[in-house]
Amino acid sequence: MKLDFTHEPELEFGAGRHIDVRFGLMNYGPLDIKDSDLPKEIRVGIVGTPETVEGVVRWLEACRGELPAKTSNQPNLFPRFPGFRTDNNWRATLVLDPKLQETIPPKEFDQLSTTASGDEFVKKAASWFIERFKYLDENYKVDVLVCAAPMHLVPRIGDDVSQMPNDERVEASPTSHSLDFHNHLKAKAMTIDKPIQIVLPMTYDESKRLKLKRNPIAVRKLQDEATRAWNIHTAIYYKAKGIPWRLPRDPSQFTSCYVGVSFYESLDKTKLLTSVAEVFNQRGEGMVVRGGPAKLFKDDRQVHTDAPVAFELLSSALETYKTVHHTLPARLVIHKTSTFDDAERDGFHSAADKFGIHTLEMVSLRESLIRLYRDGKYPPLRGTTMALDDRNAILYTRGSVEFFSTYPGMYVPQSLAFRLEDAEQTQSFHAQEILALTKMNWNNTQFDGFEPITIRAARQVGKILKYVGEHDQMRAHYSFYM
Repeated sequence: MKLDFTHEPELEFGAGRHIDVRFGLMNYGPLDIKDSDLPKEIRVGIVGTPETVEGVVRWLEACRGELPAKTSNQPNLFPRFPGFRTDNNWRATLVLDPKLQETIPPKEFDQLSTTASGDEFVKKAASWFIERFKYLDENYKVDVLVCAAPMHLVPRIGDDVSQMPNDERVEASPTSHSLDFHNHLKAKAMTIDKPIQIVLPMTYDESKRLKLKRNPIAVRKLQDEATRAWNIHTAIYYKAKGIPWRLPRDPSQFTSCYVGVSFYESLDKTKLLTSVAEVFNQRGEGMVVRGGPAKLFKDDRQVHTDAPVAFELLSSALETYKTVHHTLPARLVIHKTSTFDDAERDGFHSAADKFGIHTLEMVSLRESLIRLYRDGKYPPLRGTTMALDDRNAILYTRGSVEFFSTYPGMYVPQSLAFRLEDAEQTQSFHAQEILALTKMNWNNTQFDGFEPITIRAARQVGKILKYVGEHDQMRAHYSFYM
């Protein structure tokens, strides 16, 4: 075993580089700040009850100005929000025109909550939002649609990532037998050519909080207001086709793209399908491709596809990449949540050969049970790597962060195990790459995510694709899934 340390990767912004997302945007602006197609005026369509629409608009208006930093001994962890407007480094503003706002009478939700079951409630509520989203999209020029969800829907949303601290588990998640409003809405809105941002009441009103199930007296914690503003505005900017930041590329290295492969069950749990989340380039532009069947193998208790399915999966991904970017990468890295068997390797290699990919590398990733301890009260540094042998290593993607002067989590962090299944680059190179890819999450501007965006996006896409029928329309761009 060998211990090593990977320094925090930098990200590239409009006029400079920084290791931190928020300081990079604040000091240097988004990556496309000099592009002619920079989204300068983002027209936001908003649907909700009169109360939630008013709350969202009032808060977004307030976010044009500066929001103060949270009082803390770690100022780098809780920076101020500089305001979202054209006269600072964002160079963009939100257009909040009353004509772009549609309301649903609150009595409709009150009545539905007493007459409909959980799944019926989700389906009907989603249909109300979609009907009004379509009206706005067809009659007005909107760039992003906002679902100003009322409190009735909060217990039916299991992926509340924009308002909660990184380590907070969602206490009010839907059960495994009920529909998730977030995922159902995103799936059924694929017929609308605009991405959707869900904003919950606690984003703009801190009094609207859920009680903890384990302790009914306590309420769920929220991120500070400036952090919530960073997360919401970065997501909206990306969904309006802006590029906030990217991974820097060494001109001496091959142009790389990254594919995340994950698996999901159909909604009726009768079929195990493949989800290829994204074919990500270094700008973070990702395309979604849905794969074919997969199955659980008895010998290793892991999920695999056969060679033809792997071939079609990667071929479709590369074809989509070529259509969107008018070129192909020289190097392709596949991240997968289970090991690669011989059939999958053969299928992926055949697809790479078909498209003339110079270098194909395959890496499997999973949570690790191995823990490291250091002197003092803080966990190991993020970036700590331990090589177990020539192919296997663990990496702390969450841990103490020197830039934050603390460990920003609430629980003992897990390490991430990665295995070089088929690779030309070294373990240390892949550790650096994985660490950098944890910073490509447009939903959360705190940069110390646990999983690289390839795997995180694959899981998120799978959660939504299970709600999309085999013959239903699906969107290729990742902004429709986040």
